[in-house]
Amino acid sequence: MRWTIKPKPSEDKIKHLAQALNVEDFVATLLVQRGIETFEDAKNFFRPSLDHLHDPYLMKDMEKAVARIELAIENQENILVFGDYDVDGTTAVSLVSSYLKTYYPNVATYIPDRYDEGYGISFKGIDFADDNGISLIIALDCGIKSIDHVAYAKERNIDFIICDHHRPGKILPDAAAILDPKRDDCNYPYDELCGCGIGFKLIQALGSNRGQTVEDLTSYLDLVAAAVAADIVPMTGENRVLAYFGLRVINSDPRPGIKALVHQVKKQTLDITDVVFIIAPRINAAGRIKHGNHAVELLTEFDFEQAQQFASEIEQYNSDRKDLDKQITKEALSQIIENQETERFTSVVYQEDWHKGVIGIVASRLIETYYRPTLVFTKSGDKYAASARSVKGFDVYNALEACAQHLEQFGGHMYAAGMTLKEENYSLFKEAFEKQVQETIHPDMLIPEIEIDAEIDFADITPKLTRILKQFEPFGPLNMTPVFLTKNIKDTGYAKKLGEDDAHLKLFVKQNSSEGIPAIGFGLGNKMELTTNQKPFEAVYCIDENEWNGKISIQLRLKNIK
Repeated sequence: MRWTIKPKPSEDKIKHLAQALNVEDFVATLLVQRGIETFEDAKNFFRPSLDHLHDPYLMKDMEKAVARIELAIENQENILVFGDYDVDGTTAVSLVSSYLKTYYPNVATYIPDRYDEGYGISFKGIDFADDNGISLIIALDCGIKSIDHVAYAKERNIDFIICDHHRPGKILPDAAAILDPKRDDCNYPYDELCGCGIGFKLIQALGSNRGQTVEDLTSYLDLVAAAVAADIVPMTGENRVLAYFGLRVINSDPRPGIKALVHQVKKQTLDITDVVFIIAPRINAAGRIKHGNHAVELLTEFDFEQAQQFASEIEQYNSDRKDLDKQITKEALSQIIENQETERFTSVVYQEDWHKGVIGIVASRLIETYYRPTLVFTKSGDKYAASARSVKGFDVYNALEACAQHLEQFGGHMYAAGMTLKEENYSLFKEAFEKQVQETIHPDMLIPEIEIDAEIDFADITPKLTRILKQFEPFGPLNMTPVFLTKNIKDTGYAKKLGEDDAHLKLFVKQNSSEGIPAIGFGLGNKMELTTNQKPFEAVYCIDENEWNGKISIQLRLKNIK
């Protein structure tokens, strides 16, 4: 682990903000590191408001999209809402379809089969639309590169509205409207929305035609918050506002499907981390193990008892998914060792019977052991299909683009991608990918890094500080949970290992004459000897609140010690 202290912003900026907000310098430092430099910036950050959302009509083609939907309604056309099988896709389909159905009945949904059709718009989905007299498809979280598919639909007199957030290619599909803030010719003020976020902008625009304000649409924000959290988009700007109010909906009045999922895990109040680790994997499990339709059924169900039935089925899929990912990770790690590939710059593994629904998770698991760009392949029909995951700072999408001559197709973004190739090209691709990464990756990127926001003493950890830090939520990329470094600390003699295989570490730590603070280090059980016999050590940690028997106390969540 590399410990890197973030560069300190200019003293002038820190002093100015600390004075304006009446906070300690190091709190002002945390804010300036997040791009918050004025009282007004801080006010917007600490008091998110729905008024901070942009006018949806600032997005290129929004007028065209709304006009085409209104025309479809006027002409009594059948509309198909199409989206991918992951959290972003299924929440987006649930959001747009359930909104349209509040005032127009001729709306169907379609989620492609992960195994039969794969990622994105499918010819099979277009054939389904053609067979069912559908003349308008609204594609969410996909479609920006589907030039052939949109042309195929056009031949069948089917129009497309594409709502995507992935990077476009040089040529755009010939669609009735394309909503994608990453288009070069789109001047929308915020280009980091997820697919469900763009779906929300679409219903915001449709709603404004019906005299609805954004306040009238807040009941849809539980879906948007789930997508923002799961898709790992920056927690800035509109995403942070949508997630903030979406969390409120999740914790106060969620739709029956989300209520049923939360009911399964019996947790009172959820934060964004709970959405990432509790809600998102369960929504994802439907598409991974069975079919993404099950997630849409759950998220659009208005009867709570029926939603509970769907949720318990999804709970089973999630349990199956966990077993599979454990087993395949074990097999993949053995393969890396057996093939003597532990010293490579990449991990590329293949086994024909690996479950396609969990290979992305397995790629992330392998990175926990071998920290490097990773691809996990399985057999899909007569092709090899893979999920790619990357390490911090390395653009795996660009690396795949450089090896494109060996691939049938690929798509994705900097840290996660998917691809297919012909069996005979696997070895060639594997070596080309290794060579490309070797030539372009900085050696430091192959060592996991902990970024530290500030060095503090335990005396600085006050109730006031924890109250302020709580208002930094929701956390996510570009607004991560603050990480602190404290030196010269000692365990008070209560150190013990916890959990399966003694994997975790529980301490009670002090610095100088400070009061002791409980600390938990997940996965740090092997570092216990550094803390014994009153030996001083350094720790990097986040400050958590721990709730036990109705009492709330401060606890440190250790990330590393040395």
